[in-house]
Amino acid sequence: MALRRGAQQGVSKALLLSSALQGTEVSAANQVSRASLRCISSSVAPSAADYSYEPPGTSHCFVPGPVNIHEKTRRAMMVPGQNHRDPWFSPFFSKLLEDVRLIFGTSNAQTFIYPATGTGGWESGLQNTLSPGDKVLTWRYGQFSHLWVDMMERLGLEVQVIDADWGAGVDEVKLAEILKADTEKKIKAVAVVHNETTTGVTSDVGKIRETMDGESHPALLLVDGVSSIGGLNFEFDKWKVDVAITGSQKALSLPTGLCVLAVSDKALEAHKTAKMPRVYFAWQDMLNNYPGGQVPYTPIIPLLHGLRASLDLLSSEGFDNVVKRHHRLAEGTRKAAEAWGLKLLCKDPRWRSDSLTVIEVPEGVDSSLIVKNAFARYNLSLGVGLSKVAGKVFRIGHLGNNDEIMIASAICGAEMSMLDAGMKIQPGSGIGAALKYWQETSSIIPTRAAP
Repeated sequence: MALRRGAQQGVSKALLLSSALQGTEVSAANQVSRASLRCISSSVAPSAADYSYEPPGTSHCFVPGPVNIHEKTRRAMMVPGQNHRDPWFSPFFSKLLEDVRLIFGTSNAQTFIYPATGTGGWESGLQNTLSPGDKVLTWRYGQFSHLWVDMMERLGLEVQVIDADWGAGVDEVKLAEILKADTEKKIKAVAVVHNETTTGVTSDVGKIRETMDGESHPALLLVDGVSSIGGLNFEFDKWKVDVAITGSQKALSLPTGLCVLAVSDKALEAHKTAKMPRVYFAWQDMLNNYPGGQVPYTPIIPLLHGLRASLDLLSSEGFDNVVKRHHRLAEGTRKAAEAWGLKLLCKDPRWRSDSLTVIEVPEGVDSSLIVKNAFARYNLSLGVGLSKVAGKVFRIGHLGNNDEIMIASAICGAEMSMLDAGMKIQPGSGIGAALKYWQETSSIIPTRAAP
């Protein structure tokens, strides 16, 4: 209340000063237009620390990670300090290692849970399966595939990089040509970013595996599924993936801090002869502890409780329904972009991501202004354009714990922010198209009574 009174007094003083300077005794409230009042409020804001004011309502987070966290998951993480050496932990953790297989689409892969981000998962996958100087074939079509390439090079691997347009995915024809030419089988791994969040592109891992098998190539298949696994269809066993990686802050709808891997028997065998130095991410240290339900160093216990709650929610929904929900939310967002008269960065429908939508802005418009307006005016976080597409696109994330009403708020906020940035769009056009699609495809929530 004191802060509110202080803010009101500051505005009142500004209004009285404005009135005195104009030589009038008319009420300041009648002299100041709504627009100028906004300016006065801005002029007194520097007296408070940056970002110290908490606006009413809630913050709206619609970037492709971190994402919105379910209330049940938040409550599950509110635990006192606990000792992972106490008897309760071993069965709890062992069950997590088993149940997390759900999101990978595997029945028997070895899973690992590390206190780390997805970047740590990248490093773990490379260090435990390869040796310095080994050749890796990979694609670069966005900021995150670029960063994985950088890691590979810095770890001393020989990296054959296929650069593609930002907005395209893995070209299976090109892959076949390269594998066919590798008669000496020098390529030890094919590494792919499944869902590139810079561009809104989801490559077809199933077809990549078909291509590798078609050329009878023995390379390992390493997949970054950080922004896909847990929300999009992923079939580890069927696609014969060797290492798959995800992170807690994406479709698992948790805070950042866990990376989760699924590893095939083939990768575990490669691990026995891999010569790359490793300590923190050494699989063997984990494998030595897992039979007893333990870990080699202190885990982040609140996040593990959150993971338990998240897996329970996904299992309750049914993972096929999780995938369908992500597709439906994505389709509504894409219809909004179409109604705005805007194009997606990903032009080929087969590669369009259900994790996020990346929207191009017209020539002469700086997309960062849309993102800045969204945060400054509407407490809405949208994704900026990164690296090559900075200023050219903005990104709406719809992965993880979301429903139609939540994504509708993102679309409404994006519309207002585009108008604030000077874009010529029809107010209500995008959200109207999305609502029409969602309403026409809606269904009764399970266990709810039909009207």
